[in-house]
Amino acid sequence: MSKTILFDLDGTLTDSGEGIINCATLALQHFGLPIPSRETMRVFVGPPLHKTLVEFGVPEDKTEEAIAIFRSRYTTVGILENTPYPGVAKMLETLHRQGHQLLVATSKPEEMANRVLDRFGLSQYFSVICGATLDSSRVSKEDVIAYLLSLCTPEKPPVMVGDTHYDVEGAAAHGIPTIGVAWGYGKAEDMEKAGAVAIAHTMDELINLLNT
Repeated sequence: MSKTILFDLDGTLTDSGEGIINCATLALQHFGLPIPSRETMRVFVGPPLHKTLVEFGVPEDKTEEAIAIFRSRYTTVGILENTPYPGVAKMLETLHRQGHQLLVATSKPEEMANRVLDRFGLSQYFSVICGATLDSSRVSKEDVIAYLLSLCTPEKPPVMVGDTHYDVEGAAAHGIPTIGVAWGYGKAEDMEKAGAVAIAHTMDELINLLNT
């Protein structure tokens, strides 16, 4: 049975960790904050920046300044430190050919999400691409999905595909189940605890799960 599939971007379709971590490091340095290990900073990939920056010591009233520092590098350099996961294009082409409706729901600013997807030739597979706003009026995954649903009514039963518990929780707020992917930046156990209906470990396994 074909479905309406909402894909997360960072950590699900592309490995954007290098660019995001490098830019987050710059933002923390700007405030003289300690720089954790790169492994620790993997948590910057996926969630809204506001939330993660505060967790790493940026004062709440300075988050907009920190995001501006982050984006000063990301929009020119960091966005290019990114690559699709192996097999992503083939997976999307297969799902598209099978008749699934493919959409993007990402906490990355929509303008940047479009640039990334265009750069890698992936935009062609999606009927709608929704992301956060640059003015922070739409940030969380729940808000992004709400906006997406205001633009289009899913043609088929909807399902979310993402790599963190934020994807699971944001989709659940709208009654949408989530299949987690194990190759991203979240933990499978966190996604399962949040209510993910399944975890895919390979692109072929994801295709099979989406077709059941």
